Amino acid sequence: MKLHAILKAGCLSLAILAAPAFAQTPYPHKQVTLVTHSSPGGGTDVFLRELSKYLGPIMKTNFTIDNVRGGSGATAVANVAAGSSNGSIFYGTTPTYIQTTLLSKPAVGYDGLDPLVIVFIDPEVLYTRADAPFKTLTDLITYAKANPGKSRWGASNPASLERLALEKLARSTGVRAPIISHEGGGDQMIGVLNGTYDIGIGEIQELRGQLEAGKIRLLATLSESRLEGLPNLQTAKEQGFNVVVKKFRGLASPKGMSDELAKQWEDSIRKVVASPAYKSEYTKDHLIPAVMGRAEARRFTAEFAKDVTVSLKELGIIK
Repeated sequence: MKLHAILKAGCLSLAILAAPAFAQTPYPHKQVTLVTHSSPGGGTDVFLRELSKYLGPIMKTNFTIDNVRGGSGATAVANVAAGSSNGSIFYGTTPTYIQTTLLSKPAVGYDGLDPLVIVFIDPEVLYTRADAPFKTLTDLITYAKANPGKSRWGASNPASLERLALEKLARSTGVRAPIISHEGGGDQMIGVLNGTYDIGIGEIQELRGQLEAGKIRLLATLSESRLEGLPNLQTAKEQGFNVVVKKFRGLASPKGMSDELAKQWEDSIRKVVASPAYKSEYTKDHLIPAVMGRAEARRFTAEFAKDVTVSLKELGIIK
């Protein structure tokens, strides 16, 4: 065989071998619904809208965000669990869907869905309105202890991780403060801005607009250590309050979705999280990438549920 024929044959073989690595399997649906219990402007609503904006071109599909309110997330979970397992509908997961199950025991709990992917760890922060007299979390606690029952705190829905964090903060400091729940961070924000609540709790992504407008002030982060992008914001632990919140963001599907579709989602999520355009957005929100495929997401969710059960028992909320 002549040299040019050998080279031609070799190149053809390499092309055949390389083709599958570059092929993008078309997603089987042109329209996908992402369901959240969060109100418009709430943390999960913002997360899903930002994610879908960059994920759409990669998966070559269109996304619709469906805000299904009620039952502290139970209605949204049941809505998705009753949906098709063909990859056309998903639920935006946070610890809330686990806690709602443990506290309310709805007909369809978190285990009625199948964890698909964990995308981010999302730090929680405490904030107040910009013209409030509180400059630090210590200032707030000092005021609340000196004025029992007068300080009002806002939280997202009753079964949320945020609500439990405020309960733990109040109990550990001996503060008597009504904690008012909502169906999402957007409603809570209004109460903080108009002075109904002295503090609120949430994620940077749902607060960013008001932060940039100078309308709110951050008092503490509830992470283990200071946030890389906010080095001057002290943790609650640094201020003497041992309250740490670990919140995740991900997606879950109805049970029965194929392994092939799950792998396609994992690959697409990894691509979008690594993309410079999306990275520039989520770093502004201080989201920490923690991409886990379905097998790992299942293990993570089960372990998280065990940890939350222990916390709820320690607080005396469940037996």
